[in-house]
Amino acid sequence: MDTLLVLTNLPDEASAERLAGVLVEQRLAACITIFPGVRSVYRWQGVIERAGEVPLLIKTAADRFDALCTAIRAHHPYELPEIVAVDIATGLPEYLAWVHAETRPAGEQADLLVQP
Repeated sequence: MDTLLVLTNLPDEASAERLAGVLVEQRLAACITIFPGVRSVYRWQGVIERAGEVPLLIKTAADRFDALCTAIRAHHPYELPEIVAVDIATGLPEYLAWVHAETRPAGEQADLLVQP
């Protein structure tokens, strides 16, 4: 069961909350951590930009990444959203099993969940 930590940034807390709700509701993410605002400095279309952003840490199963990416792009206000995935090499087995269970379509998750 491969698990990913997916990173993205939103322009404000309201859009971060909306996106997180959509992704968890659609079972594309088991859990999303919304951080307090940060400052980002980046080059966009030849201009150095500075912006306040709200980072999200999205925990999901690797086999859900394509659908997650599609949903982020559909609900993200940026023209080109940051979507970066990092493989989780190891973790608490029960937690990783929970991530996989919560990202299965309804009815499939009971078979994957390992009770602590």
